[in-house]
Amino acid sequence: MPPKKKPNAKPLAGAALIKEVCRRIRVARSYWDAHNNRACRGEREKAMALYETLTPEEREKVPQVLRVWLRYRSEKYFGEGRTPPGG
Repeated sequence: MPPKKKPNAKPLAGAALIKEVCRRIRVARSYWDAHNNRACRGEREKAMALYETLTPEEREKVPQVLRVWLRYRSEKYFGEGRTPPGG
């Protein structure tokens, strides 16, 4: 049986939170490029949940290319009540 994950003593904040958001978006992009849509959706949802906790000033610190990818994929392919193209 795999070891249980230790719960974080404190939630991420500041630069660590921004770094984690960027990491999650990059992971989701790599899954997208590999055509692994289920894994991409999971990582994108985690990234969006963290991104929504950022302040407007912190959101500006996320590279624009990552913000654009997250928004584009979110609206076009993973929007609420929409089916993916070709599906």
